[in-house]
Amino acid sequence: MTATADFLPLALCVLTVSDSRTAADDASGDYLVTALQGDGHHLADRALLPDDRYRLRARVSQWIADDAVDGVLVSGGTGFTGRDSTPEALLPLLDKEMPGFGEMFRAISIEDIGTSSLQSRAFAGLANGTFVFCLPGSTSACRTAWERILRAQLDARTRPCNLATLRPRLKE
Repeated sequence: MTATADFLPLALCVLTVSDSRTAADDASGDYLVTALQGDGHHLADRALLPDDRYRLRARVSQWIADDAVDGVLVSGGTGFTGRDSTPEALLPLLDKEMPGFGEMFRAISIEDIGTSSLQSRAFAGLANGTFVFCLPGSTSACRTAWERILRAQLDARTRPCNLATLRPRLKE
């Protein structure tokens, strides 16, 4: 598939998963909103929820049911503590997993945090034709994911291929 020469802005939702953050101190969510808008995408919606698998699943289900939403960026809940439940909440919603995302994220993260990168359960996939990317909750992890992976893959001008140009064909 040949990438288009034109930028195609995507409508993206941002969900922060945290038992301790508030809208006033959600630095990771703020970073993702600023980054996606700075790169020409549209913020479709934003939420901050406690680490509760059923509330997470309900919110993301609403977004993936909306044909106007192209992707969901989730920050937090991907670690190993007892309350970290983003994978358990959202993996069941995926129609297709994107194993390369988590693998690539951890491979890149090792440059910054060494073997601590093995503690990340970052993952991505496709649900009802909508991209779902689940990132660790730290702002630096969100920055790594956006700047080193997502920015290029959500840009239709990236060659030889990208995720943005697949959007119209995801429900074939």
